[in-house]
Amino acid sequence: MAVSDERQRVMPTFDDRARGEPLDYPEAVLLTDPSNSLLKGEVDDKYQYSAEDKDNRVHGWICSDPPVGFWMITPSNEFRTAGPNKQDLTSHAGPVTLSMFFSTHYAGIDLRIKFRDGEPWKKVFGPVFIYLNSVTTEDNPVSLWADAKEEMFDQRENWPYNFPNSADYPRAHQRGLVTGRLLVHDVGLAHANAAFVGLAPPGKLGSWQEENKGYQFWTQTDDEGYFHIKNVRPGFYNLYAWVPGYIGDYMYHSVVYVLPGSRIRMGVLVYEPPRNGPTLWEIGVPDRTAAEFYVPEPNPTLMNQLYVSQRTEAFRQYGLWDRYTDLYPDGDLIYMVGASNYETDWFFAHVNRNVGNKTYLPTTWTIFFDLDNVTTGNYTIRLALASANAAEVQVRINDPRGLLPSFTTGLIGRDNAIARHGIHGLYWLYSINVLHSQLRAGRNAMYLTQTRGLGPFRGVMYDYIRLEGPLWLRN
Repeated sequence: MAVSDERQRVMPTFDDRARGEPLDYPEAVLLTDPSNSLLKGEVDDKYQYSAEDKDNRVHGWICSDPPVGFWMITPSNEFRTAGPNKQDLTSHAGPVTLSMFFSTHYAGIDLRIKFRDGEPWKKVFGPVFIYLNSVTTEDNPVSLWADAKEEMFDQRENWPYNFPNSADYPRAHQRGLVTGRLLVHDVGLAHANAAFVGLAPPGKLGSWQEENKGYQFWTQTDDEGYFHIKNVRPGFYNLYAWVPGYIGDYMYHSVVYVLPGSRIRMGVLVYEPPRNGPTLWEIGVPDRTAAEFYVPEPNPTLMNQLYVSQRTEAFRQYGLWDRYTDLYPDGDLIYMVGASNYETDWFFAHVNRNVGNKTYLPTTWTIFFDLDNVTTGNYTIRLALASANAAEVQVRINDPRGLLPSFTTGLIGRDNAIARHGIHGLYWLYSINVLHSQLRAGRNAMYLTQTRGLGPFRGVMYDYIRLEGPLWLRN
């Protein structure tokens, strides 16, 4: 199986899985008697091979005898839902190759298509390109992967295809181009480097990540913030964006109407991320994932060898939710601003505590921080979540046992990213007002309680947390 340059491995068969030991959910199996002895003792779970749509352009299988390859190539993501960061399945035991046009994986019911009152709907899915290749018996079969990647680049250049004979599928000359430049005005003015800019059906701020009926067209900006969105189907869109390194979402103030063959220049756009005051402290990196936080070593009896040496993909190991209890057996996580390091001291997922007998209890994480003084005016907590699954986060300031929290998210999320080895699901951003009377000069504490127990997979992943001081003026 090959999903990327780094994610390649010999896979078990369905018979191997049938002889294995089921784990916490049906998709995950411990291989106890595989036909390939090298796989014995490993965990196999199709969700371990998921990929973000923006990265899932080619995947498939290599056979050594005879040396042939079978590949699924997706030249365009325009028909997929929920934007470039939507995650989905690629491959399964067998070999099985999947081309996922639509699913609610890593999003939940928020992405379920709903119809009412005789609503009409149609959509063109694909086409996708199935590619077969081969080499001689003297060649290394792994070289088929490199050839498949080259074919993928060729097919992307050939998009949109000219052979579909349907009025619902516009050819290249019937599509439009949208260009522009995006800047960020936060603490000063900066280029929106590597920002994601896209056209999606009209909605509200950030609605593209839950959009499921129309078409989406995304690109990334260059170092100076310039973007080119090519091959756009005619129609009405909002222009959306988000910028790594900054919280929140951008949406252009007017609907963009793309006509057949049109060339639309948006000019210079400026995104002002949410901010009320100067940053007093922050935890993490605002990139909509929890990848920068501490991902533990897996249980040695529940490993997938593919990810042993790949620390950037270590979150794909099975059972990491229970490692929290192993690492914090006597008390919950405590983080000291200015002394702790989020890469080593902030667990990647706020999960429940395993107390045995399949019982899980809520947990409270504590952030200690010092303030030299407290000035008049309101402070602001920016709480960005990278994932939420049947969870509720309550925030308390300097009073861990307060009857009423300073803030609660309420019950949110169904993305199930914790169980499905995703380092993020849907993005959530909250701005929490903190009265200056709640703070004090010297040591302060923020308590984050995930209140919903009842299982191992209820919890959240944090993307970024920031405390801002009272109101100031941007430069």
